[in-house]
Amino acid sequence: MNIGRTVRGGRSIRRAAALLAIAWAAACHQGPPAAAPSPAAPKGDVEERLRRIEVYLAKNAEAIDFLNKVLEQQKRQAAEEEEREPAPSAVFGVAIDDNVKAGLVDGPPTALVTVVKAFDFACPHCQRMSPILSDLVKEYGGKLRVVYMDRVVHDFAEKAHLAACAAGRQGKYVAFKTAFWDKGYSVYAASGGRDRSAFELDGLVALAKDLNLDLPRFKADLAGPACTGLLDRERVELDKFRVDGTPTFFVNGFYVSGGLPKEAMRALIDERLKVAEASGVPAAQYYDREIFGKGEKKFRSKKDPKP
Repeated sequence: MNIGRTVRGGRSIRRAAALLAIAWAAACHQGPPAAAPSPAAPKGDVEERLRRIEVYLAKNAEAIDFLNKVLEQQKRQAAEEEEREPAPSAVFGVAIDDNVKAGLVDGPPTALVTVVKAFDFACPHCQRMSPILSDLVKEYGGKLRVVYMDRVVHDFAEKAHLAACAAGRQGKYVAFKTAFWDKGYSVYAASGGRDRSAFELDGLVALAKDLNLDLPRFKADLAGPACTGLLDRERVELDKFRVDGTPTFFVNGFYVSGGLPKEAMRALIDERLKVAEASGVPAAQYYDREIFGKGEKKFRSKKDPKP
């Protein structure tokens, strides 16, 4: 019997649960209730009741065994889920200095709230979050910045991440990223993922040309150690926090997995902004002192004790 499939379907569980409930009813409430408790049931009556219970349980042994397996599976799944979910009290100190220096940032260094976005250029949810974050950076008027970190999930997208890094070395990371989502990813998405030309060198160079980048320098940086090394360091850093899907966000260290509606992201930012403003720490120092400086340097789940 496929336990996982039956759990998702639910019909067999409900039937087995009903059978088990009947068995318990038969065991606990066999026959009409007595008007008053009797001193002791005759031995024959007790033995007969036990015999009927044994027969009934024997007939439904498979259902009872199945339910026990389902309950054990649910316990395991709940425990695994707790191990995967971040502790709600955790503030994670993600290292972002390399990314800021490389220009992988939108917003000022004096922002009180830093959103770290780990993303993949072939991820539809990452694409949908891009204009939301861009709008929010503008709307918060200097109080918000987004630091981008590459988390390559689709191998064929790696060159696009290297190209964005190369554009960043010419001060045009945000412009290249936006152009890729608008002109490159859109072709890939419209083809149902079949047309990957935007991820190839010719497509990336075409975008760089549109942005008036120094093309020889762009090509050299795309393949050079500065950008390849950055992706390697990002991978190591994000592994510490078990980031294996995109998009993943850290809003002043608060872990968020998956895309969010704009208002939900705004609510998180407002919450963190209120804390930051109340701290009295200068805005330009806030992330380094309060988030990275005091934050946890590796993932902590709901099951893990607070350090």
